[in-house]
Amino acid sequence: MDEFITKVSHIRIQGLEDESQSNYPPIPEEVQIDDSPIYRIERQLGNGANGLVCAGRPIGPSTSSRQTGLRAAEVAVKFQRKHPSGSEADIPNEWKVYDDLGENHGIPLPRVHYRGQQGDYNILVMDLLGPSLQVQLVDNRPSMPLATVACVAVEAISILEKLHSRGYIHGDVKPDNFLLGPPGTPEEKKLFLIDLGLAMRWRCHSTGSHVRYHQSPNHFRGTPHFASVHAHLGRTSSRRDDLESLAYMLPFLFRGHLPWHGFQAEVMFLCKIKMATSLEALCHSCPPPFLQFAKFAVNLRFDEDPNYARYISLFCRIISQNPYIWPVNVGAARESIEGDLLPESSLARRGLRRSRWISIFCKHPPKRQRIFHNVDDRRLPLCLGEAYVDGLYVSSVASRLNLWAVVMNSGTRFTAQVHTISPEFLPQDWIRRQWKRNYHITAVAGADNGRILVVMSKGPQNLRQSYCTTNTFPYRWIKRKWALGTCVTVMATLGSNWVVVMSSLAISVHQVFHSSAVSFFFPFYDFSFKLSRAGKTDLIWFLTLNFKVVELDFQYPYEAIHQRSDQGYFITSVAATPDQVAVVFSIPGEELEIGSQEAIQTSHFPDRAAVEYQHRNYYMSRFCYGRNVS
Repeated sequence: MDEFITKVSHIRIQGLEDESQSNYPPIPEEVQIDDSPIYRIERQLGNGANGLVCAGRPIGPSTSSRQTGLRAAEVAVKFQRKHPSGSEADIPNEWKVYDDLGENHGIPLPRVHYRGQQGDYNILVMDLLGPSLQVQLVDNRPSMPLATVACVAVEAISILEKLHSRGYIHGDVKPDNFLLGPPGTPEEKKLFLIDLGLAMRWRCHSTGSHVRYHQSPNHFRGTPHFASVHAHLGRTSSRRDDLESLAYMLPFLFRGHLPWHGFQAEVMFLCKIKMATSLEALCHSCPPPFLQFAKFAVNLRFDEDPNYARYISLFCRIISQNPYIWPVNVGAARESIEGDLLPESSLARRGLRRSRWISIFCKHPPKRQRIFHNVDDRRLPLCLGEAYVDGLYVSSVASRLNLWAVVMNSGTRFTAQVHTISPEFLPQDWIRRQWKRNYHITAVAGADNGRILVVMSKGPQNLRQSYCTTNTFPYRWIKRKWALGTCVTVMATLGSNWVVVMSSLAISVHQVFHSSAVSFFFPFYDFSFKLSRAGKTDLIWFLTLNFKVVELDFQYPYEAIHQRSDQGYFITSVAATPDQVAVVFSIPGEELEIGSQEAIQTSHFPDRAAVEYQHRNYYMSRFCYGRNVS
């Protein structure tokens, strides 16, 4: 252990440096905050996107301390660039967290001596600790000894438990943010946690309840290589995210690399790689406790209470075989070595890809529904024509192996439909001609061979529609359109490209949306039973929904569907590329009485399931076929 302490390198991990560290305003040569000593800045210790950390030594007098000069202990001085507004928003988040924790928080954090502003920076003066847990040692050793990593695991879990007990999560667990104590002191073998810049509350300070689940695609917090998949996807952070990051950090320390090292650190790309990597591959060549802990961590639900003692007990077995033990109280952990086993059936991520139909059923008063599947281009007009004669209209379409699947319903209030199968991504000229005839896009599906099916319908109302075609999910475009009072009414994919159609009426709307990196196709959800009562088409009824959100994932979003359902949302649109799946959820207005929903996955087309559901007055609303990560 002593050899490890003296040989840990202070340099950053290769490939993980923040490239946004250039163009800092000049760092002052001397710093004084209120009644602090005058600190001379001697050398740089680290840097990041918003500032850097330097070593400083007190050289001038202070009203609170007389110890200055060469014999005075060095401190760490953290410089963070000030907010341009210079307002209350300029107070760094880390300062607020320290204020909330108070002085006697009991968490191994560096002690803060002074804080204030000077020049272009917010400045934090705190204890100077020892080296961080870097894996690249001065002697080029590729990894840490097993017993050392086990000790790190025990202390890190204990530290996170203490922080979580105060209602906070760290938000950026990685080797750079765990430091040993100052060399040559009684705390040199103790582990400390630093950098609370991304810390946030998982528990509401006023009510004591867990924060509410949400997802904001394109909103990422953390370090890409160590962040949880939930952080990549923009989900609200909770305790599980710190533990998942630790589950990545421990194999990294022991093996010297992670399966996704060497890949470009693009947020969503790394998320895709992580979700396609089995936990067995992550912990390859690691002792069993590493895999066991990873299974516990990645399978935690959003608001589930972690069993920290159980996690600690996994690594205590390794430590007990060695002559040295870091100063950690593991008594409670040893009492819970047994129990709390994770059933194999509950594993949330196996890293495998499986082709599945995903189908959404909605409870509805009795109506007529006809479902076609495995229909080729030549048979499609015949099937549609027969159903039109019976008063049924297309409400959803999907494709598998270049064949079409179609759901047709009565009571849609459509008066006419037209369709086309085009080799183009979207036949713009044909769509514009139909728009002039008061037809609107109501269903779209893309086939593997590049052909696309577009269905347009005519009803009693006129709409304004716009659509976006892009090779990345157009979340920002959707948010801008939401702000203008439009709704997502159709989503589809063609290969890796997205098609999103949005429609507008003179009403107020708000949507929430969940997208996932998996290959699925989910059309918008059907509320036609209410439309028939109100005398409106399915498409118009969507525009009376009040709140909307999006969920994005690389696998079937079980938890998101559950969380959104508890919040009162219904699935109203869904689609997927070979990598991602996106689901739009909406909350109906008070005037709507929406029946319950059920979502299922099947390896075969769900025609039998549809028959069984109809016996309970559940009708297929939307479906898609995709190959998602399981």
